[in-house]
This record gives sequence, C-alpha cells and structure tokens, in this order.
Amino acid sequence: MKRLRVISLLLAGLFVASTAGVVTAQNTGDKPATSVTREQVKMERDEFLRTHEYDPDIDNWVLKPGIDAPTGMKPRADVKAERNDFLRNNRWDDATSSWVSLKGKPRKMSTLSREQVRNETRQFNRTHRYDEINSTWVAKPVRTKKK
Repeated sequence: MKRLRVISLLLAGLFVASTAGVVTAQNTGDKPATSVTREQVKMERDEFLRTHEYDPDIDNWVLKPGIDAPTGMKPRADVKAERNDFLRNNRWDDATSSWVSLKGKPRKMSTLSREQVRNETRQFNRTHRYDEINSTWVAKPVRTKKK
C-alpha cells in the first residue's frame, strides 16, 4: 500500500513537472521586439509577386523584365564570376577531401572538359554557400560522422 502511494506521488509529480514545462515554453508575454505582423508578411508577399515571376524552365523565381535588383545585392553574374575565380585558383583533392590552392598562375578553365568543370562546380557548391549579408562565398562547416 505504501509503495502504491509513493509511486502515485512520483507519477503525479512527473506529470506536473512535464506539463509545467510545456505551458511555459510558449509564453506569449515575452514576444520578441522584431516579430512580424500578418500585414507585413502580406505586404512583403505582394511586393515579391509584383517584382518576380516564376520561370518553369529553370524552376526558380526571377525578376520581371524592367525591374532592378534590390540595392546592396550583387548581380548573379558577379556571384558566378567569384565562384569561377575560386575554381580557377583551387582544385578539389579527393585524397584529403579539401580544396587545394594552386601554386603559380591560375589554370585555364577552358582547357578542362565539361565533365571536369561540372564535377568541380558541383563539389564547390557542396562545400561552399553564398553569404548574402557579406556578399562572399563561405566554406560550409565540415560534418563529422557519428559513430
């Protein structure tokens, strides 16, 4: 009888502790100062739809003709040029699974086969991401395998 009372008290305590954590997890009194209202989201959506159109050929949203890109944003051609410059000055080393800087003058990408360029571009996109805030290519953090 005494065990049942102890077990029931423990279960009741665990229940109260677990529900108290859930109740306080979504406290509406501590909203961040930068919360976006529904109206702001609708305005941003309408502005985006006014300036962009969906291109099914490339499966992406593109700017409508005659619309300039937002200020502070690099054109796609500049971003691609930076990527190509990196590929000209570095090569992927399968043995070390890292990019190796080429010593001497940069290589000519036109001498590589299409398959080589495609593979290196694919590898670059796997190991780097474009940071729009700093307008630079940044190496992605290396994933470690879990054992």
